[in-house]
Amino acid sequence: MSGYCSAVIDFPRMLSLDDNRWDNLTGGCKTRFDPRLLLARLATGQETASVWRGLWNELHHQGDVGEASYAAVRQLVSIHRERSVVDWNTYSIVAVIELARTERKNPAVPEWLEKDYFSAIQELAGVGASEILRTQEHLCLSIPSD
Repeated sequence: MSGYCSAVIDFPRMLSLDDNRWDNLTGGCKTRFDPRLLLARLATGQETASVWRGLWNELHHQGDVGEASYAAVRQLVSIHRERSVVDWNTYSIVAVIELARTERKNPAVPEWLEKDYFSAIQELAGVGASEILRTQEHLCLSIPSD
């Protein structure tokens, strides 16, 4: 039973979409940006091309990111995992946000968000590795033998 409890405690908790902190977060344009509507649309698979365009425009802008960018990472990874749709956008935007994090005058990841942010990046790496393995297995099965 103790293993069950520790697994529950260690499960990444993310900033709830109902949390009021979203209202005051800034995006890559250094203005307030609340990505919840776009994230909700992405989670349902609605108009994904326009959703990704909006997320790219607001979460990262000319090398700048903000707290909304960091908070969105956990949501993006969860959506990616739950939808089970391999989409390069998730990997790319998370990588760009992480690379920009220490550049220029970008803000630090807020302390209350650090654990979620960094665990989401690790989780995405694991998801990516399993997607690559599944792709390799599929390719091996589809190659005709001589």
